Amino acid sequence: MPASCLWHPLLPAPSTRRPSLGSRPTPQPSPLVPLCPVRPRAPVAMCNFPTIKEAADVAIATMLSGIQVSRVELLDEVMMQAINIANGKKLPEVPTLMFEFIGTEAYAREQTLIVQKIVSEHNGSDFVFVEDPDAKTELWKIRKEALWACFAMAPNFEAMITDVCVPLSKLADCISKSKLILDESPLLCTVIAHAGDGNFHTLVLFDPEQEEQKREAERLNHFMEHAQESMVLAPYLEEELGMGALMTMKRIKTVLDPNNIMNPGKIIPPHVCI
Repeated sequence: MPASCLWHPLLPAPSTRRPSLGSRPTPQPSPLVPLCPVRPRAPVAMCNFPTIKEAADVAIATMLSGIQVSRVELLDEVMMQAINIANGKKLPEVPTLMFEFIGTEAYAREQTLIVQKIVSEHNGSDFVFVEDPDAKTELWKIRKEALWACFAMAPNFEAMITDVCVPLSKLADCISKSKLILDESPLLCTVIAHAGDGNFHTLVLFDPEQEEQKREAERLNHFMEHAQESMVLAPYLEEELGMGALMTMKRIKTVLDPNNIMNPGKIIPPHVCI
């Protein structure tokens, strides 16, 4: 049930019999009808950047500016190449940001102008603003099908997908450092991010028949899932969540893992684990 929905019980039908005070009818649940508000205007914008760090910096600056964007998605140049191959597009094969704005027509346009200014301050270009429903659907379609687009570049390969979430202020540094490691690999690697909340994925394509490629994919997976978490997330947990929350996490882990053999010290800082 969407949180924005309002639920109202149906009124009884005219023929409904009301029991006397002395009767004991079986309680019946009241039928409910969901009433959801009509979706407000949701224009979409798209822009390009020379580097993935500049794209991530814009995502951070946008979220910290107070603008209420509903979606900020980041795709690197490899992903844009895959999208072009899979969909027959001719989009620029450079790091790209996609935004969705929610609100009234005036508010959405005001947000767009602010974001356009932020983009220009970070070497962004080709800022495109779309309101037509069909055009918006087409733009989000390429984002939703990004994983499958990757296989257009390597049809017989498998994908190892990682999932990293860091404090928003650390997103640009984390993505750019990860990108350096991925670009050094002989495997085909791409980055895609829900940049508005500090979450990003890497997709590592490899031939499952080649043991060397499988080992390299595992190495990259280990780096993304373990080294990044302990390097970027753990030092800031106490500042972000507070000691009370960390102690609660510790108690839960102690119940589930009394011998502390499951990833000891990986997420909860060592000084909390003592």
